[in-house]
Formats: sequence, C-alpha cells, structure tokens
Amino acid sequence: MTLTDLFDLSLRGRPDTVALEFEGNTYTFGDLECRSNRLAQFLISESFSPGDRLCVYLANSVEMVDIYLACIKAGVIFVPINILYRDREISHILQDAEPRAVISDQHLPVSVPLWTRASLMASLNRSSSERPPVTLDGDCAASIIYTSGTTGTAKGAVLSHNNFAVNALNLLTCWQITSADRLLLALPLFHVHGLGNGLHCALISGCRTRLLERFAHESAGDVFLQFRPTLFFGVPAMYVRMLEWDPVLARKIGSFMRLYVSGSAPLPAAVLDKFETLFQHRILERYGMSETLMNISNPYLGERRAGTVGLPLPGVSARLLDADGKSVPAGETGELYLRGPNVFSGYWKREETTRSAFLDGFFRTGDLATRSPDGYYTLCGRKSDLIISGGFNIYPREIEEFLQEQPEIQEAAVVGVSDPVRGEVPIAYVVAAHEFEASELESRCRSKIASFKIPRRFVRVESLPRNALGKIQKHLLPK
Repeated sequence: MTLTDLFDLSLRGRPDTVALEFEGNTYTFGDLECRSNRLAQFLISESFSPGDRLCVYLANSVEMVDIYLACIKAGVIFVPINILYRDREISHILQDAEPRAVISDQHLPVSVPLWTRASLMASLNRSSSERPPVTLDGDCAASIIYTSGTTGTAKGAVLSHNNFAVNALNLLTCWQITSADRLLLALPLFHVHGLGNGLHCALISGCRTRLLERFAHESAGDVFLQFRPTLFFGVPAMYVRMLEWDPVLARKIGSFMRLYVSGSAPLPAAVLDKFETLFQHRILERYGMSETLMNISNPYLGERRAGTVGLPLPGVSARLLDADGKSVPAGETGELYLRGPNVFSGYWKREETTRSAFLDGFFRTGDLATRSPDGYYTLCGRKSDLIISGGFNIYPREIEEFLQEQPEIQEAAVVGVSDPVRGEVPIAYVVAAHEFEASELESRCRSKIASFKIPRRFVRVESLPRNALGKIQKHLLPK
C-alpha cells in the first residue's frame, strides 16, 4: 500500500464530507481529490516521472495541500522549503535536491521552471480530473525534508510512503483520532509536525480541519471559539503564549477540546502544570525528528508525566548507549538510538553521512536522555549541547527547567562558554517575566542544584531565537 491508498479512505470514501477550511472557504474530500488529480496530470504533462523532485516554497494554503497530494499520486518527491529561509539556505536546498521545477510566489534564482500558485492553478483547467495511472509501492520516497542545519548545511532526510503511513497509523490508534474530531492545524506544512502528523492524520481519519496560515496568539482564541476543535497540535512556544489568555476564555475552550499535543521542542514542566490549571487539560508531550517522524509519546490513557516524552510507540525500539556504545542502566544518561519502520532510509545524496548515522541498524539521534525504571524517557538535550565543566557533565535542560519554575523567569536557555580553568562553564540567557536580582536567582540555584551547574551569569534577553517550529537555536544567542 501507498499513502494514496490510505488517503482514499477519505478522498474516495467520504467525497461529500467537508475536509478542509481555509480563509473562509471550505473544500470537501471530493474537491481535494479532483484538484490534486488535475495537478498530478499537469506534472506528468510537464515530463515529471516518479522519483523527480518538486521544491515548494509556500506558506500554508489549500494549494499546498493540493500540491502535496498531487506529488503523492504522481510519484513525485515533495520537497518543502521552510518559508522563513532566505537566499543562502534556499539556494543550498535547490542545488542539493536538483528539482525539475519549483513552486513559489516569490522570485527565486532558479534555472528550472518556476510556477506561482496562480499560474499553476490557471493551468489546471486544461488537465484531466481523472487520477493518473502511476504504480508505486510503500518503499518509494514520498518527501525529502531538510533538517534545520543548526550545526552545518541542511541535510535532506528521505521519507518513504511506509515511513509516513506507519507514523500516521500509530498516532490515529494511540491518540484515538477519528472522523468525529475537528483539527485546528496552525503548524507549517513544510515540517513533518504539520505534514506527517497533522495533515496525514486528518486525511486518513476523515476529520474536519481548519488550516491556518500561521499561529497568531492574539487572534487564536477567537479561532478556537469559532471552529470549536477537539484536537490541536502545537509547539511549546504556542502553549506559552496561550497561558496569557483570560482564564474564562481558557476554560471555555477547554470545555470542547479533547486533546492538546506538544512537540518539536521540550515542553517545560512548569508550562504543562500551568496549562492544566488554566485550560483543565493536560498536554500530551511526544518526541519526534525529521528523520524518524514520531518515536515516543506519553499515553493518551495513563500518566502524562511532566518533563518526559513518554514511552516508545508501537514498532519503535529505543536504546540508550554511552560513549563506548554500551547500554546505560535506568536513571543514567545516554545517547538515544532508534529503530523502527518510521525511521528514514538515509540522507539525500550523502552515503557516508547515512552510514555514520546508524549503528547496528539503530539511528543515532544525537539526543541525550534517561529512562525511568517503568520505561518513561526524559530528554536531557542535544549531545552537542552537553557542557563539560571541570570533568563534570552538565545537561542544560536540567538547569533550564529549574529556572523556568521561578516566578521571575518566563523562558531560559543555558549554554557553555569557554573557561581557562574548568574548560567550560554554564551561562543562562533568560526572558524575564518581571525584574529580578541575579544574586537572588543564584542563591536559589545553590540551594537546589550542584555548585558546578550554577550559571556563572544570567544574561537578560527580550526573546530567545527560535526556528519556525519554536525550537531554540542556541547558536544564534548573543555572544
């Protein structure tokens, strides 16, 4: 089976049911079927063959959904580009992916055909609405998702129909998503969170979706009230802003919601607790990656444990290994390795990088974690973020969690800086909720955490640099 077979549960099985709302317009599953068939026929008429790449640089829109479905049907590899990327980053992806064409509403320096949304949709009137007869299998590549590239140039993770299918079926089952749900989708479709979780779950389950171009916290409350979703996928930065909403509004929204899910960045335990008090719902936190889609999740029924990402999803095997490749016992920190049908096949055109990314069939995530005796995983940060001070290992997230529990601190990011004596020492960048005394903050740290973990400075900043999914980019913090 391919993704098209799963999407047909709705595209062909529920043709008259409303599938999507976007900017005041509604589209049935039958509409999406017809629109994407025409677009798939157009791509084939433009000499696209299975395995060719199509780069797409667009914000969320119904056309973005059409294009993705058309690629899936025609066997074309969908290559979305982060809409926040600029010339240097875009040029790298275009050069690396070698697409046959590019779709963008902005002028891009390309040597292949460049279509705007308007020109593309105008061409569809000449295309047949019949689905093209293209034969594919589940191992065919569906998309190339480029990593954020915080430690170098972005790499393209090749994800197959099977990778996406297993991921969606896991989430539909474990989070009990059905056609009765109503999904508010404000995540960008150029990322696996919005695409592989949000859009795929909606298309397969047949639930009604309100797609937003972006999440605007000032108006999002009104959108919740008007659409009355039962399901919302967000990132921690969204939930932090939602804590600013009026308690009456929060409880009213909570009265019709079924499930809030958080991912793409660590959710501070303090935010989870405050959100539960305000909205009367406990956020379900999970853990995924561009290369693996979803790996680990807190249970829908059962304890959603603060600070953890939960238990491995069905079919996913997880290991925690030390620097020598040996398993670490429960409670100790190790690098997280993963194996399962959700894990990608490799990086686009990077055979050596792909080989070094796997050990005995397990993918090296680069994330540090601990496992509780009953199997819950807690992320400690990126291996590259580890601070070694005077021979001691310091995991920034432990300090960040403590700082964010303090009433003066809204957000915190801890990094290591060079020190002539200890090698590295921790420094904390903080977004303050109100004025604070650094000495008082340091005193509280001394009473709760080991002396070598105490930040040597508290640097106040207006905001922390983040990528489009809300993940803090520590390399962009002021020096």
